[in-house]
Amino acid sequence: MVNASGLLGVVLLARHGDRLEFFQDPNTYTPTESYITPLGSVQEFQLGTYLRAQYLTPSSPSFIDGISTDLVDVNQLYVRADAGGGGSVILNSVAGLLQGLYPASEQSSITLANGSAIVGPLSGYQYIPVHSVEPTLVPTLNSWTSCPAFDSHVAAFYSSSAFQEKAQEAAPFLESLTPYVGGRSTNFTNMWNMYDFVNVQYVHNQTFYDTIPPAFPQIASYYASFHEDGVFTDESPDGIGNIAARTLLPLAFAALQDISDETNPLLISLIEISYKPFISLFNVMEATLNGSDIFGIVDYAAAVALEVRDDSYGPRVSMMFKNGTSDIFHPVKLFGQQDLLVEELVERLAWSTVNTTQEWCHVCGQTTSVLGCSNYVQ
Repeated sequence: MVNASGLLGVVLLARHGDRLEFFQDPNTYTPTESYITPLGSVQEFQLGTYLRAQYLTPSSPSFIDGISTDLVDVNQLYVRADAGGGGSVILNSVAGLLQGLYPASEQSSITLANGSAIVGPLSGYQYIPVHSVEPTLVPTLNSWTSCPAFDSHVAAFYSSSAFQEKAQEAAPFLESLTPYVGGRSTNFTNMWNMYDFVNVQYVHNQTFYDTIPPAFPQIASYYASFHEDGVFTDESPDGIGNIAARTLLPLAFAALQDISDETNPLLISLIEISYKPFISLFNVMEATLNGSDIFGIVDYAAAVALEVRDDSYGPRVSMMFKNGTSDIFHPVKLFGQQDLLVEELVERLAWSTVNTTQEWCHVCGQTTSVLGCSNYVQ
């Protein structure tokens, strides 16, 4: 029997939770290591709890019919997490999310031959497999690093009139911000790192919180969002600025098609990522919320849900977006429409996707031993 909502399943994209400072080279986006905080783990747990209420609670209008609600069925749930960038931040984040999605259950138990009943550790903690996507093996979830064509795109953006005008506009603010960035460069090219330092300190350093002018974190966020939006978008879906979405989309499309196939047991595909693919994804899908483009850096524990519903013409997909723990899901239009046939969405963007490491080497102009690209040079 099909659930009243007609919801066949969902592809979830989730950003990691709060972490310590995360420096990125402003020219190549080569990152340093960072670590999740207890706040970040709580944010992810709250996100998982929210998603559980949406999709695993029978009284919810978005309940997925046939899904195992208390004990996870690993055939119904497939989880990937980006192991690049901040490294353990994203992997640890998805662990927190999964605890909220499938909390400890006393049903996670076994009765032994002698009649003893044993409940798993931590009151039945559920060990859910997570596929760690290593950027040294595949570029799928971290495709902008070690990509010469992307580096050239970043340099071209920094040289553009739009960037120069915004840098001039920001100059008085950055001069005022100088005492609060710990000696970091206040060149507008370094806007992400200034913002991230301010954001982390504002959350975790009481002296900093009490000292910095209250409006400064929000202003820094605005300029950082302009900066990152220019870096991680492009005019055409197949532009190198959209590389973060172009390598992610094949995973999302495959999951949408699996969910649409009634013979396939998959009901939820969860992909834990950084903020960058969100920016590119919204751009290539021409996503709008309340009539406006979705702009800039999404908050910690933000989530996108690509919901697949039954329809007489074929499975249809719609997007929901939740920008952080204090937000709720809002419907997002894709290409100006509330929903599209799954196959229509795939057809609109499949031509622009990067599906293999060899294709990535080609579009990035990478010819060295990185990811074995030298093997593909003709």
